[in-house]
Amino acid sequence: MTSPQGSEQPTAVSQPGNGTVPEQLPAEPPASAPPPPATRPPAQHVVRRTRVGGVWVASALFALVLLLLLIFILENSAKVKISFFGASGHLPIGVALLLAAVLGILLVVLPGSARIIQLRRTARRHRKVDGKNATAAASPPPAAASPPPAGGPGAPS
Repeated sequence: MTSPQGSEQPTAVSQPGNGTVPEQLPAEPPASAPPPPATRPPAQHVVRRTRVGGVWVASALFALVLLLLLIFILENSAKVKISFFGASGHLPIGVALLLAAVLGILLVVLPGSARIIQLRRTARRHRKVDGKNATAAASPPPAAASPPPAGGPGAPS
């Protein structure tokens, strides 16, 4: 006899000395069941990123970029005439393009660096003011004036 998929079907298993014993086969999970959630490794097995690791990756990428620039310069070695505000000269086209790219990057980096410095100074000032406000709020208020003693001036006799 055949049974529908997903149901358990008893089968006979022979064991020595006992005859046959029915055994239940495991049921197949339904097709619509979600897969088990991904488990995370224990915390002691997780490797955190460090600054040294970041420097290593940055230096590897920097070396790759330098290699590509070197190939670019070597493949573009034809001389061209460059003129700028009366100064003129002959440079390989690869060097001229690299020089133009470096000057373009400087035009972006210098104002950007000035803005970053400006924002850091402002943030430092705000932190200092916030620190003063936090200490002022944490300190207890001054004690209120206590009432005059019972036998003092103005007391009924």
